[in-house]
Amino acid sequence: MTDRRIGRRPAAQVLVLVLALAMATTACVVPRRPGGGHGGPPRFEGEIDLELATDPAICDPLGGDRCLLPFPNDHFTVADRSTATGRRVQIDPAATPANVAGVHIDPTEINRNDGFSPGSAIAVHLPGIDPAASGLAPITDMGASLRRDAPIVVVDARTGKRHPYWAELDAGASGPDDQLLFVRPARNFTEGHRYVVGIRGVVDGTGAPIPPSDVFRAYRDRLRTDVPEVEARRSHMEDVFRTLDRAGVERDELVLAWDFTVASARNLSERLLAMRDDAFARLGDDAPAFTVTRVAPSSREGLATEVEGTFEVPNYLTGDGSVGSVLNNGDGPGSSPIPQVNGTFTARFICTIPDSAINPDGTANPTSLMIYGHGLLGTAREVFGASSRYAGVANVTTCATWWVGMSEEDIPAVLAALTDMSRFRTIPDRLQQSMLNTLFLGRLMKHPEGLSSHPAFQAPDGTPLLDTRHLVFNGVSQGGILGGAVSAVAQDWHRAFLGVPAMNYSTLLDRSVDFDVFATVFDPNYPDRIDRQLAVLLVQMLWDRGETNGYAHHLTGHPYPGTRPKQVLIFEAFGDHQVANVATEVMARTIGAKVRWPALAEGRSPDVEPFWGIERTRRLPDRNGSYLVVWDFGTPAPPLENVPNRAGEDPHGMGRSQPEVLEMVTTFLDEGTLIDTCGGGPCQTRPGNG
Repeated sequence: MTDRRIGRRPAAQVLVLVLALAMATTACVVPRRPGGGHGGPPRFEGEIDLELATDPAICDPLGGDRCLLPFPNDHFTVADRSTATGRRVQIDPAATPANVAGVHIDPTEINRNDGFSPGSAIAVHLPGIDPAASGLAPITDMGASLRRDAPIVVVDARTGKRHPYWAELDAGASGPDDQLLFVRPARNFTEGHRYVVGIRGVVDGTGAPIPPSDVFRAYRDRLRTDVPEVEARRSHMEDVFRTLDRAGVERDELVLAWDFTVASARNLSERLLAMRDDAFARLGDDAPAFTVTRVAPSSREGLATEVEGTFEVPNYLTGDGSVGSVLNNGDGPGSSPIPQVNGTFTARFICTIPDSAINPDGTANPTSLMIYGHGLLGTAREVFGASSRYAGVANVTTCATWWVGMSEEDIPAVLAALTDMSRFRTIPDRLQQSMLNTLFLGRLMKHPEGLSSHPAFQAPDGTPLLDTRHLVFNGVSQGGILGGAVSAVAQDWHRAFLGVPAMNYSTLLDRSVDFDVFATVFDPNYPDRIDRQLAVLLVQMLWDRGETNGYAHHLTGHPYPGTRPKQVLIFEAFGDHQVANVATEVMARTIGAKVRWPALAEGRSPDVEPFWGIERTRRLPDRNGSYLVVWDFGTPAPPLENVPNRAGEDPHGMGRSQPEVLEMVTTFLDEGTLIDTCGGGPCQTRPGNG
């Protein structure tokens, strides 16, 4: 008898319906991934006994007997909702390299970062690896890093895109036991993004596969361990594997994988921007206070007058801001990274006025304005030579101040830091004050009540000699390395010439002959090669705050609040012994500069595709862009390893008095246009004529 009541079904029908619903529900459940995804327990496929070489509470077990490896590494971060990335670096002091006295590098200031350096080399220790046999992308073929089957894959976890790089073994190591493999970004990593690194299919010189460590096999092969610190990371490692899987890298082919987060734009720049904004708010509509201490006729060609003096800048350093001071922002737990004003810093300036500033009848011929940035551990007195050269082709008054932090007076502090890298902080901290000093010098030059108000900068009839409408920046060598940073935050100029510059000292040091003398102090105090390399990578996280590496993403585009993007002309001397070409070109890629084409004569570059990843100019003149110009003085091409070029004559200082160079630079600074002064071909100068 059938039950005809509404909603009532026979028992058999009800049973069928229940089974169907159960099957449908089961089909909609997403399977739990081992160790992550939905918080379920991992699905182990076996067990493994681990013998760890380091303390897993302090070190990364993936690094074997090297505590901080692989590096950079989110294993050395913790969650922190107060930061822009949601992470904060947390390195134990016992994990850092120690000097011969047993003193470990103090990571207190490093641990204020919310990620790692945007230009950091990825460092890993895989003893016996043969880069060529493994097919790693070399410095001569960075494009190979993006091949589908590339043995090393660096993936932006936010976008899923692969990041270009080149891989190289540390040529300065004595053997496999202390030889790191560096994976260096061809352009800087994106601020605030998380990256996942996967290494697969690498071999030694005999072609034998480099095996994974037992710790990595525990994660990759889902093998249970009895080490709580290893198990606590399992869920995170599952996310690493999933990211690589989406990028086409299969889990079972991996030899090593991990991830790291890049410091945010806010974290990298907040100290200097806060100093800038606070200092100029205090200044208001006034000119910085200044005193002229010396006015003298110049004996240098093209120059009429030399003027020296001092000017006042709010001081954000401890004490009186002298050598060895640091930013006045405390170092206790929870203290703000933003420096507080601490009286006044008295900065020095030197200016030169060209002969052309005064007409034959004694009236003013107002000059344009240029700030000059001096070279490595030098002084503002270098402005005399620079301004004399430019006076021959341009009517420009040039002024300079000292790069405190990396000036002649800072040499003792630099040497002290090389004996104990805990002292390194004073260098980038003072550099940030020096950048503020440079910004104030720019305002002093432009303000009608600034230098123009002093008789030293006036014609005999009292008319100002300075045309305060046009200010540009010119930095050479160190002045270019620091000049990109100060230009990125500058509000009073929008064009900059950076001569033989680069960024990222952690890439530059090994490749510069200038570091030879400093290595005689650094090496004995940190005798282990890997410790030295890790020390440099660690302090780069502080150096970013005082050089272009930390500001490059905002130099020509994506400007900081209250700042306009800049036009930049980069001048590279091919084969440079002091500033590595490869670091200059990473800078060019990062800021989106075009390379003047043709850049080099056929056969001069060892690269598969010369200047890979840099857009070429199509025709000259080219207007309203930023540019990389490569000048060939006949020096042999640089080595392919991380060692200095020592072959031939160093071209680093060549071309500064060459008319074709000066005409190109002054036209760019005046008009924002790159012109052709090289006859349509590569820019070349025979040795001895530079």
